[in-house]
Amino acid sequence: MILYGPPAAGKDTVTAALAELSPLYALFERFKVGSGKSDGYRMGSAEQLLALEAAGDVVYANRRYGNVYAIDRPGLDTAFEAGVPVVHLGQVNGIRALVDGYTADWSAVLLWCPKQETARRSAGRGDRDTAARLAAWEATQEDLDARPDMVWDLTVDTSVTSPEDSARLIHQLLVRRAGAATA
Repeated sequence: MILYGPPAAGKDTVTAALAELSPLYALFERFKVGSGKSDGYRMGSAEQLLALEAAGDVVYANRRYGNVYAIDRPGLDTAFEAGVPVVHLGQVNGIRALVDGYTADWSAVLLWCPKQETARRSAGRGDRDTAARLAAWEATQEDLDARPDMVWDLTVDTSVTSPEDSARLIHQLLVRRAGAATA
């Protein structure tokens, strides 16, 4: 499962609501090199990232907020052994790299909220880098505008849909897709 959206669109909150629906859903903890928030990441060193890259095990990596965030093959393998990983992304190129670079039955969900909602949520949770998050919101909008060919399995406006309802919609999507795959 891929959740795409700008900062503060609800990726963490919806992932937590998914985990409440079923223990099979779990956040995929991306490999992170840098500083700041460590919850929800597997923190590592630049040398470890270089080793993953040398082994061909980096499926996708991006830089944001002065850090490097990587989706790695060994991490995905472990996550799929445990259940249904929920991968958070903010770049369409990341979705393409993941879908093309790691064989799985991926579903892509666009979680969206207006820019002013991102500002409100970011301030409300005490982010010290709200300006950077708003710049990332703009980059996400530009990313979407540049990729009108991107097809979403589901789009949810989290400014009007609760996290619990968002999770139910996503869960229903996956149940339908699983049923269609076995039919």
